[in-house]
Amino acid sequence: MIEPVYTPSADRYENGMEYRRCGRSGIRLPLISLGLWHNFGSHQSMQNVKAMAHFAFDKGICHFDLANNYGPEYGTAEENFGRLMKESFAPYRDELFISTKAGHDMWPGMYGEWGSRKYLMASLDQSLRRMGLDYVDIFYSHRYDPDTPLEETLQALVDIVRQGKALYVGISKYPPEAARFAFRYLSQQHVPCLLFQGRYNIIDRHDETGGVLDLCQENGSGYIAFSPLQQGLLTNRYLDGIPEGSRMSENKFLKPEVLTPKMMEILRMLNDMARRRGQSFAQMSLSWLLQNPKVSSVIIGASSIGQIQDNLLALHASPFDEEERSAIDNISRPVWI
Repeated sequence: MIEPVYTPSADRYENGMEYRRCGRSGIRLPLISLGLWHNFGSHQSMQNVKAMAHFAFDKGICHFDLANNYGPEYGTAEENFGRLMKESFAPYRDELFISTKAGHDMWPGMYGEWGSRKYLMASLDQSLRRMGLDYVDIFYSHRYDPDTPLEETLQALVDIVRQGKALYVGISKYPPEAARFAFRYLSQQHVPCLLFQGRYNIIDRHDETGGVLDLCQENGSGYIAFSPLQQGLLTNRYLDGIPEGSRMSENKFLKPEVLTPKMMEILRMLNDMARRRGQSFAQMSLSWLLQNPKVSSVIIGASSIGQIQDNLLALHASPFDEEERSAIDNISRPVWI
């Protein structure tokens, strides 16, 4: 049976998605972007991958966030995205904002991770081949490398733009002083840092309290938040303990020791506040981020269309008043101070 040709929704930019200016640039990103970390690789059916990507684009999500080792297995999220480009999205390439990254473990040997020029350039070439693209819209240094001169890492980013393999560059998870240096160096090379990608949510405020959000604003860089639901912790999934089949039960990324009695108390209090606002816990957690003008976009993950649909409801939440914001701070402060 031949699949019908994908035709995106004609009202994809008029159906409720909002777009926010990304730093001092011409780029506007959807407030919600789709991350392809866990559920778009070889362990997922291509049918579901395609369904989620189509649904997201139909709802105005034009930013797809990848990295070289997303899967699982390594590289397979990019391979599946390459199939999506070929079979669905090729006519709409100029509407899409596609990112990838390099910095974490990808292949064996001395040059398969971190921040050397050799690794970054080789990795991006591989990513472009997997996705069937001539360029990505933004390429990130995925983490700070304490052993490689920062000038080497940053000059590789500059040269990648000058070679036409990326339109913009960004950095992810850099400590504040390294980020400050990167912003200055890239600006001096006339290839400014478009985005800082960092972990930020109600219970992880390190980029806020450590000054990273303000540093981005000062340097004309956008800020894009990943892990807005703290790997599912900021949902109703763990309110009664650790369910079978969850990430925490498998000890993957989200460790069981996180769920202390104090954390359980905090999660339940936040969930009660969400219920009073008429939202799910996940929706409130996203709304809290989306209503911060210092955040350019929030990257969600999903394993189903239903999850994307539920997350999109956060766009239409009522604004937090000062009393609610103060209450959230007071509830979650023991975790992030």
